[in-house]
Amino acid sequence: MSLVRYPIQQYAYVVDDIEAACMRWVDLVGAGPFNLMPHHKSKDVVYRGKPCDVDVSYAFGQAGPAHIQLVEVHNDEPSCYGDMYKRGEQGFHHFAILVPDIEEEKRRFQAAGCETVTELFSAARVAYMDARHLFGCFVELYQDNPQVRASFKEWEEQHKAWDGKTDPIRVRHWTPPES
Repeated sequence: MSLVRYPIQQYAYVVDDIEAACMRWVDLVGAGPFNLMPHHKSKDVVYRGKPCDVDVSYAFGQAGPAHIQLVEVHNDEPSCYGDMYKRGEQGFHHFAILVPDIEEEKRRFQAAGCETVTELFSAARVAYMDARHLFGCFVELYQDNPQVRASFKEWEEQHKAWDGKTDPIRVRHWTPPES
């Protein structure tokens, strides 16, 4: 049986300047519009078993059928992003899948030699699995729920309705729901 049993929902990149990266994706790929969440704060972030206060900005957009996430790290707090890229470096970091049972999927990935590196609560429970030895990147396991599906659908609908020019970057401030 395949290790990845659910469709890939998102491709994520660490970038050194999130607004410039958004505009590159707009100009070169036709992706967007991007929903930028500056200095995003997730709840209960744990990196390698210890509380983590990584300062990140996220931008979420659509590129045709693909959901794109851009991540800019603003501090030197150890994190799964820093495991692959030092500040100022950039590149592909992870792909994400929505899973019905995050604990079951964590066990399956761990059995395949993928360590759970980061856990947090955003719009749902999230676990980053270190699958670099298998895929060259991390795999983000995202607990499937209606709120997550609604966000992904909203970004897809924004892309379909977008003229490719107007408001390519839309700043959003987000507060996580109570867990």
